[in-house]
Amino acid sequence: MKRLIGFFLVALAGGVVALGAYKLTEKKHPYYSYNSEQSVPVRNVSYSPGPAFDQPDFEMAASISVHAVVHIKTEFQRKSNVYDDFFNLFNFNQPMPNQAIEAMGSGVIIDQEGYIVTNNHVVQDADNITVTLNDKRVYKATIVGADPSSDLALIKIDEKGLPFLAYGNSDDVKIGQWVLAVGNPFNLTSTVTAGIVSAKARDINILGSQGSVESFIQTDAAVNPGNSGGALVNLKGQLIGINAAIASGTGNYVGYSFAIPANIVKKVVDDFMKFGKIQRGYLGISYSEIDDQFAKDKDLPSVRGVYVQKIVEGGAAEKAGMKKGDIILQVQGMPVNSKSEMQEIITQHSPGDKMDLTVYRDGQQMTIPITLLSENETLTATKDNQIIIHGATFQHLTDAEIKRYGVQDGFKIVRLDNGLLRNSGIREGFIIVAIDKQLVRNTDDLKEAFTSKKGGVLIEGLYPNGMRAYYGIGL
Repeated sequence: MKRLIGFFLVALAGGVVALGAYKLTEKKHPYYSYNSEQSVPVRNVSYSPGPAFDQPDFEMAASISVHAVVHIKTEFQRKSNVYDDFFNLFNFNQPMPNQAIEAMGSGVIIDQEGYIVTNNHVVQDADNITVTLNDKRVYKATIVGADPSSDLALIKIDEKGLPFLAYGNSDDVKIGQWVLAVGNPFNLTSTVTAGIVSAKARDINILGSQGSVESFIQTDAAVNPGNSGGALVNLKGQLIGINAAIASGTGNYVGYSFAIPANIVKKVVDDFMKFGKIQRGYLGISYSEIDDQFAKDKDLPSVRGVYVQKIVEGGAAEKAGMKKGDIILQVQGMPVNSKSEMQEIITQHSPGDKMDLTVYRDGQQMTIPITLLSENETLTATKDNQIIIHGATFQHLTDAEIKRYGVQDGFKIVRLDNGLLRNSGIREGFIIVAIDKQLVRNTDDLKEAFTSKKGGVLIEGLYPNGMRAYYGIGL
């Protein structure tokens, strides 16, 4: 017994020594504190579980969206290959001679009266459009409007009481939030994949000559052939984007997909339903992004904002008092640091809309109210015998150039910004000599050709290397 008591006392003494040693060293480790009710030290950091630790619930969003996403099959006698290299979202069946080409995509019902939004490249030039609902009902569809510059189209089927998706506010979308991509890949009924928002306002230069508005929502939700035109939804089941493209070298999903923000979609759809065409507002400026080297070259205080390179004479920006060299920091209170962010905001507005621009000029920050104009309202003569029409700056040929190119008269495109002409595939340096077989001799001829004609015009001209070219442009 004495021996047992001796062992107990030794153990007790050892415990006291250990506790004392810990107390002596405690001050040397302020990162820890001792909880007398526990047998281990705990970090001196507060913790409370939050929403980030909750498991995301996709069921409600999926159940809402699958019934509002449709399968679209199109038939073409001739299919443009402009988008093939970029989107790779079509599932083509190789046609026999004289057989129509078939392609497929997805669409989203946005109104119970049968209005469906999809990508322009899904239905462009289609001779027949067939829509299959998730419940397998099949309808013929007609095109209400198409906008290559945003790669959006509105089609309609003759049916009522359809399930549809409500718009979410894509400006509120946050990087890292959960989203669902819903479409019809591989000719299946509505299929749902999940991912997160990887980035916003992405300009990936995939529309090229076919478009000008690129400010995509990037996600890692799996998107495959047939998903083009499908829905990107948040966990409330609200439409926050229209899936448009994937980043892939194979044509199938490998990591990233891109969607057109819902706020742009809503503006385009509303214009088609109310006016039958796009009502787009224009600032009347050319601008560039600011990086570190640009800021050093221009002696700018920071890399924030976008730099105004040119003011269109008679445009909205000039009328509001903006100047070349201004740095636009915010539009309607929203920070802008890239061309795609500027595009996304401006594209959501119409001619006549008023907005406030926060501008940095000569060491001071100021707010400039501005009223957007239509594209035609910005057509105006400029200095140096130039004229700006549809985003292109034309300059009348000199006598020496007329002799060099062997033409009677004409105008050279000396600068080409976003607009109808660039969308048609025309490049800088092109010389217009005739429109609808009528010679172009002065600025009045140009204005008349582009503002008075309905439907479209045929442009004839050549490039400085002597290559002749013809372009048909829809107006």
